[in-house]
Amino acid sequence: MRATDPPPSLGTVAREFGRIGCLGFGGPPAHVSMLRELVVARRRWLAEDDFEHGIAATNVLPGPASTQLAIYCAWRVRGIVGALVGGAAFILPGLVLIIALAAVFLGDPPAWVRGLGAGAGAVVAAVAVQAALALLPGSWRRLEGRGQRARWIAYLVAGGAATALLGPWLVAVLLACGAIELLWRRTPRGVHVHAWVVLAAAGASAGGLAALCWTAFKVGALSYGGGFVIIPLMQGDAVERYGWMTDGEFLNAVALGQATPGPVTQTIAVVGYAAHGLGGALLAAFVAFAPSFWFILLGADRFDRLRTQPDARAFLDGAGPAAIGAIGGSAIPLTLALSETWQLALLAAGALLLFALRRGTVTTLLTAGAAGAVIAAAGGPLPA
Repeated sequence: MRATDPPPSLGTVAREFGRIGCLGFGGPPAHVSMLRELVVARRRWLAEDDFEHGIAATNVLPGPASTQLAIYCAWRVRGIVGALVGGAAFILPGLVLIIALAAVFLGDPPAWVRGLGAGAGAVVAAVAVQAALALLPGSWRRLEGRGQRARWIAYLVAGGAATALLGPWLVAVLLACGAIELLWRRTPRGVHVHAWVVLAAAGASAGGLAALCWTAFKVGALSYGGGFVIIPLMQGDAVERYGWMTDGEFLNAVALGQATPGPVTQTIAVVGYAAHGLGGALLAAFVAFAPSFWFILLGADRFDRLRTQPDARAFLDGAGPAAIGAIGGSAIPLTLALSETWQLALLAAGALLLFALRRGTVTTLLTAGAAGAVIAAAGGPLPA
């Protein structure tokens, strides 16, 4: 946008970012492409290098990167009010849809609806593996030297193992890997560094509102890598620690998060609905998305320094590969959560669609969901 051009109206900001919120199927890659088409190619609100700068800066931050990029673009266009309006317009369409679907899937739905959820949920493990594999090459290319590569592998393995073995404490491992890499680079050569990070969630009583807020906060403010890294964080709390959902219900929630437009982070609303109804869904969504707005509103004008700050880069170089490992590792508990033989068959078919036939995530989820609905309608067994 040229300095002489008048800024767009807030109505225009709401309409344009709301359109992406309604049509943004496919997760962060689709969101980034649609945002670039809007603010760079069509409206020319931002220059190409300004948009790339926004991508780099928001990827340094924890939480849902594509949501933060949308808020950042709206902030560049209309300041603080524009960020609030544009960010809300981007988030709300998918959030409203996923809460409405949660009411159907978590209530007392007919058998075919349960089969639809069970079928789509069956292929989520394959989607998680695909997401992790897509992130590996770029992360590996940024490494310098044999020592950094060895630590990268260790962080990757630690993230995957933590997902499979530690459940709710995954966030501690992500923070620990970031802290180890930061201390390693700040310590003179030859001195060995050992870092341990211990987190305590004071006030998170067994399944109460404080526990829900803590889970949502971890999803929105402590999930380095965004996207699928939030799945093991949520599963550990929602299923294992607090018992808000069964394994099958959680798989349905993840499938809904993938099959609806908007960021995967909105899956936390389904967890909140299972825990405390509509009020819990709205509270969990507010807590999860609030950090994204605060990061942009308080720090957007400092993004240049954040992106090039050595300590920030060092921390992310440790937490990043651990997050990738966690994404891939989430396939283990997600697969173990499948209780019916036909779900395992759908998982194998979903992997074939994703990896051999190169079908998209949404297409794969919808195909598996349709197959599950047919099996249920024919009298096939359904997960408890």
